[in-house]
Amino acid sequence: MPVIVVANPKGGVGKSTLSTNLAGWFAAAGHPVMLGDVDRQQSTRTWLSLRPPNLPAIQGWDVDQDDVVRPPKGTTHVVLDTPAGLNGKRLDAVMKLADKVLVPLQPSLFDIHATHAFVRELQAHRRGGKVKIGLIGNRTREGTISADQLHKFLETLDVPLVAFLRDTQNYVHLAARGLTLWDVAPGRVQRDVEQWVSLTDWIETE
Repeated sequence: MPVIVVANPKGGVGKSTLSTNLAGWFAAAGHPVMLGDVDRQQSTRTWLSLRPPNLPAIQGWDVDQDDVVRPPKGTTHVVLDTPAGLNGKRLDAVMKLADKVLVPLQPSLFDIHATHAFVRELQAHRRGGKVKIGLIGNRTREGTISADQLHKFLETLDVPLVAFLRDTQNYVHLAARGLTLWDVAPGRVQRDVEQWVSLTDWIETE
């Protein structure tokens, strides 16, 4: 049962957007998927409450912020959204469960430095050698100075860049209705779905 953890020490980098769309991809593929939320704001739980019942099911998972436990039986895939400032016991708890950790970051100097330290912390964790870590360049615009800075930063880490996801209102509009990229006509979100190919390939790689 793959458990994908989405984590970054900073808030506002798109963790919940990434988590919900990843769960939507699993659901669209027919997998019994659970979406857990360790964030006290419970953003993904709110999103699930908006999701139309006729769409592929995504089950919520009640996770105690201080005691992350194994998901219920019958689940084949898990996506776990985490809060800003993830550290200490909660970091230990999610790392104990994780098969892979996705770290989204935006191309800003503050995000880059915070993420650099966080990735080093993940790598130094006692399970760091067993958990695969991948970076997501979120809300990026190729050809900008900030995107160039992000590319240079990525060269300093021995962690793969899984995908670049562009800055678009598609994610905002879909989230407001409990939807993902895989719940609407492909033509409406073709460019965004194409950017997810490298991400989903990484998820499926053992």
